Parts: sequence; structure tokens; C-alpha cells
Amino acid sequence: MLSRKNKQLFLKLLSLFSVVRGYNILMVVLAQYLASIYILAPNLPVREVVLDIDLFVIILGSALVIASGYIINNFYDSEKDLINKPRKTMLDRLVSQRFKLTTYFILNFLAAFAASYVSFKAVLFFSAYIFGIWFYSHKLKRIAFIGNFISATLAIAPFFAVFVYYKNFESVIFVHAMFLFLLILAREMIKDLESMKGDIAQGYKTIPILYGIRVSKFLIATLIVLTLIPSLLLITKFSVGYMNFYFIVCVVLLIFFLVLLLNAHLKKHFVWLHNILKLIIIVGVFSILLIDIDLVLNRIL
Repeated sequence: MLSRKNKQLFLKLLSLFSVVRGYNILMVVLAQYLASIYILAPNLPVREVVLDIDLFVIILGSALVIASGYIINNFYDSEKDLINKPRKTMLDRLVSQRFKLTTYFILNFLAAFAASYVSFKAVLFFSAYIFGIWFYSHKLKRIAFIGNFISATLAIAPFFAVFVYYKNFESVIFVHAMFLFLLILAREMIKDLESMKGDIAQGYKTIPILYGIRVSKFLIATLIVLTLIPSLLLITKFSVGYMNFYFIVCVVLLIFFLVLLLNAHLKKHFVWLHNILKLIIIVGVFSILLIDIDLVLNRIL
């Protein structure tokens, strides 16, 4: 049995993990490594990629900035989240706002310090990334569509850092990036439909609030249709190994998504739609392995 003091410590650690969404950060780290091995540097030995200190520092810096980003976003959205996500917010509030801000500054300092190991350009990139997340959380997220677009851009920024590191400009990479960007943008717009109650209370100017649910659903449907284009290109025009099965399933799921979207009108419907897109993104991370199932074993041996 844990003592009362240990229980409090455990709950605070759990609260901090919830605030920084540690599970999301782990997925991003995994996605960056898998993308590096299978997509960005397919001709390098696995060990060389995995043991690359510069790559590790870039991914570590990304993780630190993402964690700090979740903290500052949580700080500004605390009142809104209390309306939209009361249970999660009560857990998050086990850690004081002062402690969150202190952690935010420490994580950003560590990210910039780590980037200095790689290069001055890396420091500039992470500094711009940190500022971009803060400016989005403080101002831009309240602006219709611009907030959604910037949020999706910030979400793929860690992959841009790795892309620049390897300087691989093959067209298949841009098609993968467009697929991911459109999915994330559609997901961000679905989240606006989920959180309308809190957004209205806090004076946010999101698309469904300014133009109505119908317009918001139309824009989301347009993004999903656009997402079908890179999906079909990756199936028919590019060599992605067995990952083409993933994109075939994605096409089916996205069409199913459009049917559900047409009939969605309650918050629980939008939560289901959000979860479908989240599932596609998460499964997509592990599906990178399908590009060449034997790749890791062959290059290690």
C-alpha cells in the first residue's frame, strides 16, 4: 500500500503526464525514428540511424518542445477545458499553474541547449518552434481556420526538422507529408466541433461558431476528399511496399468517415469522427514498418 504522501506524488506525476500528453510524445518520437529509417534515410544502416547522436538530439529537442507546448496550451485553455473536459481538467489541476509554467520554461531551455549541440541553425529552428507554439496558444488558436492551419503546421514541424537533417527531397516524402498534414488539419477542425460549448464561453472565433456547423462539416469533408488524393497516389504511383494495404484501408475508412460526417450533429458523433482520424494516424505510424518488413533484420545482419 502506498502512503498518503506517495499517493499524492504519484497523482501529481500522473497529472503532469496528462498535461504534457506523454503518450502523444512517445508516438511522435517513434514516428520520427521510423520515418528516418524507412522513408528519409532508407539507404543508411539501421544502427547508423538509431545511434546517430545528432538525430537523437533533434528528436529529444522536438519531444521537449512538444511537451512544453502542451503545457502552455493547457495553461491558456484551463477554463475552456473545464467545460469541455471536466474529468481530465480536474486531474490536470493537481499540478499548480506556477509549477506548469516553471516546467514550461525549463523544457524550452533544455530544448534550446540540446539543439546547440547540433548547430546554430538547429537552435534557431527550435527557438522559432517554441515561439510559434506560444503565439498559437496565446493568440492564433482563437482565429477561425488560421488557428487550425497553424496547429496542423506545428504538429508536423518535428518531421520537418528530421527531413531537413537528411536533406532527402524525393517526391514520395512530400506526398506522405501532405497526407499527414491534411489528416491533422481535418482532425483539428473536428475538435472545434467537439469543443463548441467551451469555445463559445471563452469567446473563441472558430469556424463552427462564426459560420455554423454545416459550413464546418463541408470544409472537413473537402479536406478528407483531398486526403484521398495522396492516399491513391501512394497506392498507385509510389513504391511503399506492404504499406499500400494501409492506404487502401485508409481510403475505405475515409469514405466511411464522410458518410458518418454527413449524419453527425451531436458532440458524441464528432468524438467518434475524431477517434477515427486519430486511429488512422496512430496505425499509420506502425504501418511505416510495412514499407519493408525485412528491412531492419537485413540491415542489422
